[in-house]
Amino acid sequence: MDNLLSLWHSTGLYNITGGQALMMLVGFLLLFLAIKKGFEPLLLLPIGFGAILSNIPVAGIADEGGLLYYLYFGIKTGLFPLLIFMGVGAMTDFGPLLANPKTLLLGAAAQFGIFASLLGALALNIVPGLEFTLKDAAAIAIIGGADGPTAIYVASRLSPELLGAIAVAAYSYMALVPLIQPPIMRALTTEAERRIEMQQLRTVGRSEKIVFPLLLIGLTALLLPSAAPLVGMFALGNLMNACGVVDRLSQTAQNELINIVTIFLGLSVGSKLSAEAFLQMETLGILALGAAAFAIGTAAGVLMAKLMNKFSKTLVNPLIGAAGVSAVPMAARVANKLGLESNPHNFLLMHAMGPNVAGVIGSAVAAGILLSLVQ
Repeated sequence: MDNLLSLWHSTGLYNITGGQALMMLVGFLLLFLAIKKGFEPLLLLPIGFGAILSNIPVAGIADEGGLLYYLYFGIKTGLFPLLIFMGVGAMTDFGPLLANPKTLLLGAAAQFGIFASLLGALALNIVPGLEFTLKDAAAIAIIGGADGPTAIYVASRLSPELLGAIAVAAYSYMALVPLIQPPIMRALTTEAERRIEMQQLRTVGRSEKIVFPLLLIGLTALLLPSAAPLVGMFALGNLMNACGVVDRLSQTAQNELINIVTIFLGLSVGSKLSAEAFLQMETLGILALGAAAFAIGTAAGVLMAKLMNKFSKTLVNPLIGAAGVSAVPMAARVANKLGLESNPHNFLLMHAMGPNVAGVIGSAVAAGILLSLVQ
């Protein structure tokens, strides 16, 4: 009888708490969105499964000595974000941005969400139970750029204790781009604006594509060294792709390396969805700020495109302004999808990649500015 009682006390049914059950349901919801709805499954599937694993009672998978505990070192040290940036750089084509340089303004405008969330985080200190320092607020602010790797990197430098909540918020909102952005884009544009067809982009030469990442890292080294780790890895990945002489390295960065790191990073982020780590006032405040900042960044990009149309003879479809947030290439796909809904001949994907790539650079620059001012 004692053996049976001991066995019962070791089961998950006996030890599970309400918080663990709730967070496991959240994990299953993320899996549903990834598998059934197709919401960025490369992110949501490992994050959701990591959430389930970390909330299994008694197993201790996310506790010290567990698998997810050790994987989390890749986030804590900033290694995973930098490797992801190299892979993203290798997959990025700067052609659309170089062919239409004014889209750089759209990427810059969308970073307004970062600085809005910085002020918002400080304002939340009036809420009982919340107390964010300036470093905390700066780390939280990067969520507004919808750039998971940058958010993790900055948080690991400025506010390690909030890193888990920030990582969860950043990657959750990146994955939910197809759900969050369209209502904002439709609300801020007219049907006629969504139908605007843009001129075909000029062909960008190989030399331009090689020079650009070198120029980018050169300017970063001279003007904003604190952003050099992020921009440097991004530029390295892009140069490997653009130069055409290290195809094996470029393909590895684009495929095997980034896929492996994505699995580890997703599981690590999911490990911070454990009930004891997640169900706190600070985490809920960060999630609310992230949603608001992401909405502000999306709106700022769209409104900047509308403003540009007031002064330019060549019209820009305002939908591509929403791609200024650095969720690559999810935001560009959303802009393209909404454009096609209004006009079946309106292919905006390549046009939207210009501000999308600019957003990656913009979020890295904003991160460098915050690190320089706050660290």
